Amino acid sequence: MDEKAEQTRQILRKVRQVEIHSRRYVTESLVGAYHSVFKGQGMDFEEVREYTTGDDVRSIDWNVTAKMDRPFVKLYREERELTIMLLVDLSASGDFGSVEVSKRELAAELASVIAFSATRNNDKVGLLLFTDKVEKFIYPAKGRQHILRVIREILFFEPERRGTDIPQALNYLNRVVSRHSVTFLLSDFLTDESLEWIRPHTGKRDTLFKTISLANKRHDLICIDLSDPREFELPKVGIITLEDAETGEQVEIDTHNQKIRDLYSYQNKRRFDALKRGLRQCGVDHFSVSTAHPYIFALREFFHKRERRR
Repeated sequence: MDEKAEQTRQILRKVRQVEIHSRRYVTESLVGAYHSVFKGQGMDFEEVREYTTGDDVRSIDWNVTAKMDRPFVKLYREERELTIMLLVDLSASGDFGSVEVSKRELAAELASVIAFSATRNNDKVGLLLFTDKVEKFIYPAKGRQHILRVIREILFFEPERRGTDIPQALNYLNRVVSRHSVTFLLSDFLTDESLEWIRPHTGKRDTLFKTISLANKRHDLICIDLSDPREFELPKVGIITLEDAETGEQVEIDTHNQKIRDLYSYQNKRRFDALKRGLRQCGVDHFSVSTAHPYIFALREFFHKRERRR
């Protein structure tokens, strides 16, 4: 019983730490950015008032103007409430991290910043956790307690499976979330077919990007690629064993061999470039975060780019 109580305290302590960091970032770095980028779905009519110099003539209410014999304009109120969906990849490769945090911890902190930003704007937040199956779905809701539950699930939920199936997760989202949402897909995009993206028009590649394109038509889909420096460059430390976290397959390599290290970097860079190219062709927004760098800079830059495009 004491061990379980201590485990619960550790979970609550970690969730509280993530909450404190997230709220600080939201307050200090993202004030106004979220609201500016993710405006409401439309405008609701609120009232009419008399025309004043500078008003847009396109907003003149001609019926009221004719009755009152002087110009009146229609006023609208932004339909503010949005639904934010967080799709988080919990496949085994997310547990890897060569620096201070794992990719899963990075995903939890980044998702919590997005969630708290949404809460400050009175938006709903939902969560979908997936591997090569949908592991857990939490319907969109509001409030601090709901957000803390979302953070806790991302950090400590124990998935049943180890693989990755992004199309399945997106298809599930399209089925259960009928209302247009702003959807953040957080994944390292490491799958059995990752290197096949380099070759165009392979079956699995086409399935992934077709599903992404469809999801983006129904929702505002934003893909966030999670990575670690060791996934792009191997240290020169002699013979090491690399293990695929999702399949368990192992391979022994000699990192003193420069050709092997160069090939490793080259293949991973090509995979990453193919991912960016595929998402760009789908018209999907994308940005990358690394366990080696503060994620807040990448998130803030993404908000600024989106705002400039409006």
